[in-house]
Amino acid sequence: MAAAARFLVRGAVSKASIANVNVGAQSSFGIRGQPLLRLSPSCASKTKTQRRNAAHFTYHPDPVPTEYGPTAKMNLFQSVTSALDNTLASDPTAVIFGEDVAFGGVFRCTVGLRDKYGKDRVFNTPLCEQGIVGFGIGAAVAGATAIAEIQFADYIYPAFDQIVNEAAKYRYRSGNLFDCGNLTIRAPWGCVGHGSLYHSQSPEAFFAHCPGIKVVIPRGPVQCKGLLLSCIADQNPCIFFEPKILYRAAVEQVPTEAYTIPLSQAEVIQEGSDVTLVAWGTQIHVLREVANMAQEKLGVSCELIDLQTILPWDTETVCKSVAKTGRLLISHEAPITGGFAAEISSTVQEECFLNLEAPIARVCGYDTPFPHIFEPFYIPDKWKCFDAVKKLISY
Repeated sequence: MAAAARFLVRGAVSKASIANVNVGAQSSFGIRGQPLLRLSPSCASKTKTQRRNAAHFTYHPDPVPTEYGPTAKMNLFQSVTSALDNTLASDPTAVIFGEDVAFGGVFRCTVGLRDKYGKDRVFNTPLCEQGIVGFGIGAAVAGATAIAEIQFADYIYPAFDQIVNEAAKYRYRSGNLFDCGNLTIRAPWGCVGHGSLYHSQSPEAFFAHCPGIKVVIPRGPVQCKGLLLSCIADQNPCIFFEPKILYRAAVEQVPTEAYTIPLSQAEVIQEGSDVTLVAWGTQIHVLREVANMAQEKLGVSCELIDLQTILPWDTETVCKSVAKTGRLLISHEAPITGGFAAEISSTVQEECFLNLEAPIARVCGYDTPFPHIFEPFYIPDKWKCFDAVKKLISY
C-alpha cells in the first residue's frame, strides 16, 4: 500500500505544473493554475534565509558564590563536566557510561574524562536506553557509583520500565537488603529553538508519579554542578534533567572544587508581595523577565521561586509564599494536562485556600506534540505569562 501510494504521488507530481509564481504585489504557488498558497507582499519581498531568534529569554547569571572556594568561568555543560571530574577523582568506584560519552558526548559534557580516567571508567554503550539504565542498576547494586547518560530526555522512554519498576522499587521490594541508590541518570531536557518532536520534550511529570526516585532540574551552571553532585551523593536513584538550551547560553562563575546544594529545597530568587511565580529550569529565566515587566508596567511585586527538585518537591516554601501573596502562577514547557503544575496547584489549593485572592494560573505548553516551526507559538513565553499576571491582579 505504501509503495502504491508513493507511486501515485510521484505520478501526480510529475504531471503537476507550478503556475502563477510572481514576486510582485501578490504571489501564489499552484498546480494546473489552481493556487495552493498565496504570499503576502511582505513575505514575497523577504529573502529566503530568515534569521530566527536563538532564545525566548535573556539569561541573567546569578551572583558569584563565595562560600565554596575559588571559581572559574563555566557554561552549563562545563559545570557538568566539572562535577563529573570531581566525582571521578574522589570516588574510585564511579563510572560514566552512555551513548558517545567516551569522546565527550553530543553536548561535550564528558569531554576529556576518558583520557584522564581511562576507558574502564568512561565508556560507550550500545544505542539501547533500556540497557543503559539496566546496566546502571546492576552496577549500583554491586557497589559502584553509576552515572548514566541518556542522550536526550526524549529517548528516556524505552528505559521507563527499568526506572519506575526496577530502580525506584529495588530497595522497597528487598526490605532494604539491597538498593541501587548510587544510580544517577543524566539527560538533556527541554526546548532548544529547533528540536521539534524528538529533541524538545520535558518528561519530568511522568517520573513525578513514581515513589522511590528523585527528579532534579537546575536553572544555571552554579546550581547545575551543586545539584548534580548532590544527586550523585544521594542514596536514592536520581534523574537529573539538564536544560540543553542553557548548555552554552548560561555562563557563570562556578566553584572549581566539589560542593553540594540540598535537594528538595526550593530557592526564593526574588522576594515579592503580590504574586508568587513558580518554575524550574529554563522557565525560571522567562519568569524573571515577567517579574521585571510586572514591576515596571503594573507596579506589581512578584516573588520568584525556583523549585529545583520536582520530586520530592518543597511544598513548604511554595505554600509560605502563596500565603503571603495570595496569588500563584506556575509555568513549564511540558503540556498543561497532567503537567507538574497541576500537582502544585492542587496542593496549594488544599493548603492555602483561604489565602487565595484569585484562581491559580498555569501557563504551560499546549496538549500537542512539540512543534518545529511553530515552537515560538507553543512555548509559554513571557507575554503569555505576563497576561496571566495581569489577570491574577485584576481578578
